[in-house]
Amino acid sequence: MIDQFGLMPQGEGFDPFSVVLFKALQIMAFLFFIALLVIAPQEDKGKVDSKAEFIITVDWPDNHPDDIDTFVQDPQGQIVWFRRREADFMLLDRDDRGGINDFVVVNGQKVPTSTRQELITIRGIIAGEYTVNIYHFAAVTGQPVPVTVMVQKINPKVTIVAKETINLLQGGDEKTAVRFTLDAKGEVTETNRIPRSILQTFQNSSKDGKKWTNGATNGAVSQ
Repeated sequence: MIDQFGLMPQGEGFDPFSVVLFKALQIMAFLFFIALLVIAPQEDKGKVDSKAEFIITVDWPDNHPDDIDTFVQDPQGQIVWFRRREADFMLLDRDDRGGINDFVVVNGQKVPTSTRQELITIRGIIAGEYTVNIYHFAAVTGQPVPVTVMVQKINPKVTIVAKETINLLQGGDEKTAVRFTLDAKGEVTETNRIPRSILQTFQNSSKDGKKWTNGATNGAVSQ
C-alpha cells in the first residue's frame, strides 16, 4: 500500500475553535459593511453649497446680437448694474453685451460663445423689497426680444421664487420682471410685477441736481 511508505498526504486535525473564529470574523466584516451603508450620507437633491442666498439669471435667445441689461435695487435703495457691479450684498457676476463680448480665449484665440445671459447674486440678507428690471440697451435687430428672468433662493435648498418671460419691444424699453420682499430671516413673503422704473431714479436725481451714489451722475445710461 502507498500509505505504508508515507506517500499519502496526511489529513490535518480538525480544530473547531479555528472554524468558529473564522466564521465570527466573516460575520463581523459583513456587519461592518452594513453599518457603513447605513451611516453613509445620502444624496440631498436640490441642496447647493453656495455663499449666495439668491441667484438672478436673465436669458435671451442664443447668438442674439442685442444687448439686454439688468438692474436690481435692494431695500436700501442701492442698485447693481453694468456701471456698478457690486452694491451692498448684490453682485453682477456677468454682464452680457450681446454679440460684443461673448467669447472665451482659447490658446490665445477668441472663440465666440452662443449663450446670452446675465447673472446677479445676492450674498446676504437685507429685509425689505427688491426690484429686478430688464432694459433693452442695444436693439441691433430692431425686433422684440423674449427675455426670461428667474430668481432662485439657494439656501437651504434651491427653490424658484419667480420665473417670467417678457418681451422687450424696442431699444430703450425698461420693464419690471419681478419685485420680491424678504423678511429678516431671508424668507420670501411677497412677490409681484407692479411696474417700477429704476432708470427713473437716475433721472430724478439728475433733475434734483443730486449726484447718484451708484455711479450715475447725469441720468444718461451708456456702456
